[in-house]
Amino acid sequence: MPVEIQTFRKATAGYENWLAQRIRIVPEDLQEKHHLMKAGVFPFLRATFYRWALLWPTLYVHGLDSPQTPEVLAVGDLHLENFGTWRDAEARLAWGINDFDEACRMPYSIDLVRLATSALIAAEAGHLKINRVHICTQILKGYRDGLVAGGMPFVLGEKHGWLLDLVRPARPVNFWEKILTLKPFDGELPKSAATLVKGVLPERGLPCRFSHRPAGLGSRGRRRFVAVAEYAGGHICREVKELAPSAWYWARLATNGPSDGAERIRYQRVIEVAVRVPDPFVRAKSGWMVRRLAPDCTKIDFAAVPQVKEKDDLMYAMGWETANIHLGSKRHEAILRDLDDRPKAWLHDAAVVMRDLTHADWVEWCDK
Repeated sequence: MPVEIQTFRKATAGYENWLAQRIRIVPEDLQEKHHLMKAGVFPFLRATFYRWALLWPTLYVHGLDSPQTPEVLAVGDLHLENFGTWRDAEARLAWGINDFDEACRMPYSIDLVRLATSALIAAEAGHLKINRVHICTQILKGYRDGLVAGGMPFVLGEKHGWLLDLVRPARPVNFWEKILTLKPFDGELPKSAATLVKGVLPERGLPCRFSHRPAGLGSRGRRRFVAVAEYAGGHICREVKELAPSAWYWARLATNGPSDGAERIRYQRVIEVAVRVPDPFVRAKSGWMVRRLAPDCTKIDFAAVPQVKEKDDLMYAMGWETANIHLGSKRHEAILRDLDDRPKAWLHDAAVVMRDLTHADWVEWCDK
């Protein structure tokens, strides 16, 4: 089946116009996002899930995916930087996927291919020293093993001590210096956002200072605030971010493809049904999500991972954690059958196709 691919610039204008009809855009943050997209192929990939969703049917032409692929509540915008740590209700440190802005019903394969593509790009940039075929093998092995086992969350310190050793919390002094230097927000916080923040503070009526915080890449351009309060001898921080329907809806509309109906925001649903250690500070409601920010909410610096075996283990763990999310849709048997019908190198081959398309788009954007 032929796939007509519009230029990246036209796709970007179309998506941003669609998004602006659903949420309030912060123009200066969106302009900064456009600038950051030129920094390299990896940040470009992170910023452009909408384009990925539009290009996905290209894999049908190559025989590397199909419209009949089993669908799940998928992450969508999955990549190496979409994993981090949080504290659960028992103050245990957990690790896993921590951003579900683009969650939607999609083919299960979309998360695997996007994760593998991000790893290939990182490896080729020298940030992840591991054979690219082996990257895909480990991701797929972890994913399959996770499905077969019924999943298991990553609680660090007991069974996953090796992973705990790779997590590098920020120095508290540096973290709070960065947060406290944000300029106070002089406008009125949307009521639904303020209500959500108040619901995850340790005391009712605790005074907070709100600041606008541009961050991330995929969601940069949306309204995002941090609330800082003094509590029991120190600072605490909450971040609240505006949500929008997944770009998957836009892509299906743009290609006249099928969708799952109304443009529902699936953030809360996906974390409720996944095999997961809940973060008691994460809630999504009324078009906003809130979470705790702290020095121990951090990510792994892949360039600092010392051993190739540990990089292998990380790819395996990321595949397993992807299975943890997909298991919430209870389609694991159909997925395993689908995996059995695929060629041995399908994930690598699909990731290469999407990497090449992403690189071509990046070159076009840099020529702007």
